[in-house]
Amino acid sequence: MADCSKPDYVIPQWPVASNIRAAFTTRAGGFSQSPCDGFNLGLHVNDNADHVNQNRQLLIESLALPDKPFYLNQVHGTDVLCVDENRSASNVPTADACWSQSQDRVIAIMTADCLPVLFASECGTVIAGAHAGWRGLAGGVLENTVSSLPVAATELIAWLGPAIGPDKFEVGAEVKSFFTADDPLSAKHFRSAANNKYMADLYGLATDRLNRVGVSRVFGGDQCTYTNADRYFSHRRDHGKTGRMAALIWKE
Repeated sequence: MADCSKPDYVIPQWPVASNIRAAFTTRAGGFSQSPCDGFNLGLHVNDNADHVNQNRQLLIESLALPDKPFYLNQVHGTDVLCVDENRSASNVPTADACWSQSQDRVIAIMTADCLPVLFASECGTVIAGAHAGWRGLAGGVLENTVSSLPVAATELIAWLGPAIGPDKFEVGAEVKSFFTADDPLSAKHFRSAANNKYMADLYGLATDRLNRVGVSRVFGGDQCTYTNADRYFSHRRDHGKTGRMAALIWKE
C-alpha cells in the first residue's frame, strides 16, 4: 500500500457498554483525488475504484476492524435488515438500516449530509445503524429500526453523527408538509427562510422521533458537514460532486 496521510476519526461520546466500538470517518487522509479527496469510501460517486478500495482497506487497518464493513445500497428508504442473516450475500443489499448481534460484524452507514444514527443496547448485545436523510426520516426509518431490534426501545442508546446543520439545510414547503402531516409538533424544527423556504433541523426531528418511540438517551447531533469543508464531505455544499463518509459500529 502506498503512503498516505493518516485518517482522522470522530469517536462518539456516549455511555455505551465497554465492548462497543464506534467511529465516524472524515475526509482527512486516504488516496482519492479531487473532488472526492481524500478518504472517500463510496464506490458510487465516480471516484477511481482503486482509490476507494485502498481507502476501504486503510479503514480496516487503521481501526483494526474485526471484519470488512457491511455496506448497504442506501436508497433513502425505510427498510431494515439483519446483518447476521446476510453473511453470504454476494451483492450489496438494498436497505437504509441494519443491525447485528454478532461479535465480528461491522455496520457501516455512508453519508455526506444525511444523518447517520448509531444504536447500541445498554448491555452491549445489539448494535444497529440507520441512514436518515429527510425522506427516510419522514418515512420512519428510525422507528422501523427500533421496532426491528430484539430489545426494548428503552434499552437503546443512540448517537447522531455529523450531518447538515439547521443553519444550512434549506428545504421547500413540501418537505415540511411531509413531517407535519402526521406530527404537527414537528413544525418547531422548521425555521422560515426566504422565498417560502424553511431551514430544517434534522437533529431535532430525529431526536423527537426517537424519544416518541421510547429511545430517550440520544447523544451527538452537534457537528455540521456543510460548514466544515476541510473535515467533511457535503453533497449540498459541493453540488453533488463529493465523496462519502461512514458511521461505523462493531462489538469487541
